[in-house]
Amino acid sequence: MEKIAFIGMGNMAQALVAGFVKNGIEPHEIFAYAPNQEKLAANAEKFGFNPCKSLKDAVSSADTVIMACKPYQIDSVLMEIKDDLDDKNFISIALGWNFKKYSEILGKHAKIQFIMPNTPAMVDEGVFLFEKSNSLDHCERAEIWSLFSKLGIVEELPDSLMGIGGAVTGCGPAFVDLFLEAYADAAVKYGIPRKTAYKLVSQTVLGSAKLQLETGEHPGVLKDNVCSPAGSTIRGVASLEESGLRTACIKSIDAIMNR
Repeated sequence: MEKIAFIGMGNMAQALVAGFVKNGIEPHEIFAYAPNQEKLAANAEKFGFNPCKSLKDAVSSADTVIMACKPYQIDSVLMEIKDDLDDKNFISIALGWNFKKYSEILGKHAKIQFIMPNTPAMVDEGVFLFEKSNSLDHCERAEIWSLFSKLGIVEELPDSLMGIGGAVTGCGPAFVDLFLEAYADAAVKYGIPRKTAYKLVSQTVLGSAKLQLETGEHPGVLKDNVCSPAGSTIRGVASLEESGLRTACIKSIDAIMNR
């Protein structure tokens, strides 16, 4: 595998590094730069990658560059490294920076792919949305696609749907975590120890999601399969409907899309 450089080493970059290393990428093939050198060194010790003293050192060490810093930092980063990106695959996971925006700055010869990831990549259960517009050649894109597919599922979306796709998959883990915490609280309320409660609820969510993915059944059908007439589950379902669960979920996405 070609050498990879990360610009930025926040939570998402750490999730990707952990996933790559777990799936066979040698840590010494990964380089990274971040302004906070102390934190960078700590993460380098944790994951085994090479910490770099400057942006240019990181970029010059790699064949594929992954832009993983905060979106507001990208303009200044590009000013420093854009002339060093020739012949390198440039991958961005920064929200709001799509192919069109990068190509206006880097020019028509740059090799660009915008990807929206999510943090479950750390445990090989990520979702990676590849923007349809890109300037990688077929082999380069296939290699990047294969790299990320080791950490979860990869889907291509039209440029116009990357925003909503990222809202659902990128922000979604936080919403699921709220759900896990709430049902664990309910379990604790009725006597189950906290650690056990989290384990039971998380496995229930994991198993239910896996069942839907592997069977392809409509979630409504799977829900109906659990709801016996006059049973406990349908009473709980009715309570959730009364509380507006579906509307609350949809409105959480509306809040993101209308920000």
